[in-house]
Amino acid sequence: MSFVSYLTYFLVGYTALVIGFYMLSLATPKAAFVARTLAGYLALIICTTYGVIVSIVMRILGWHGSAQWMTGRSFKYVMAATTGISFEVIDPKRILDNTRPAVFIGNHQTELDVLMLGTIFPKNCSVTAKKNLKNVPFLGWFMSLSGTVFIDRKSSKDARQAMAGAAREIQRRKQSVYMFPEGTRSYSKEPALLPFKKGAFHLAVQAGVPIVPVVAANYSHILYIKGMVFNAGRIPVKVLDPIPTTGLTTEDVEELARSTRELMLKEIVLLTQVAQNNPFAVPAKIEDGVVHASGVDATLS
Repeated sequence: MSFVSYLTYFLVGYTALVIGFYMLSLATPKAAFVARTLAGYLALIICTTYGVIVSIVMRILGWHGSAQWMTGRSFKYVMAATTGISFEVIDPKRILDNTRPAVFIGNHQTELDVLMLGTIFPKNCSVTAKKNLKNVPFLGWFMSLSGTVFIDRKSSKDARQAMAGAAREIQRRKQSVYMFPEGTRSYSKEPALLPFKKGAFHLAVQAGVPIVPVVAANYSHILYIKGMVFNAGRIPVKVLDPIPTTGLTTEDVEELARSTRELMLKEIVLLTQVAQNNPFAVPAKIEDGVVHASGVDATLS
């Protein structure tokens, strides 16, 4: 049998499995978790494969800065069709379109944030990622071809070099980057933020570009992995006003990270109140929430 035949059998069988779990979810709600998880992985494979092709073409044409934007949009529509999940962008000032270059930062809840990126990702922007993702089939290939900044967290020297390189790229090509300052997923059931690492803020100050916070409402009512909850729905994500870094130095980074985290946490709480129709309390006092470290802990995480 040819490769095409094997691929066809796989896709037909995989699709039938997803449909079967969706049908089973009418009797057993937990089956919806399996169905949407399988559908999400299939959508990711399809869109990253498409992304590899797009990245090759865009790199040849010299437009690879928008490859991640094009791929993200495809994932947005495929996921909406296969899982019924979408993010609704609140950006009345059109900051995503008009602010460039910048360091965009957002809260990091679950793997579903890939879909959030696909929805809000601006043109001429790239993500940062751990270096070991470079070897992951499809996803790693796409990241490499589309200009992702890879970070080796085991080496503070490489991390500092990558930061300097990213700052030069931002200045030279007016290329923005999108980063998650928490450094990892929180999986929180309520609106919250993990402590911030300072890499994104060091980069913004070094490049002399603004920080643009992007906050998504807590969506544990849509996806909560520990409880095997995975429902269809719309999740609001809000683009906040740019925070200028002109004139700031390394000594200002810690306060910049602290004040930005405080602003984002308050906005996440307010946005979640609307999204879940649940009156969460806005913290009266917010702890520092910044990782006090140097070297590898202050990288592009």
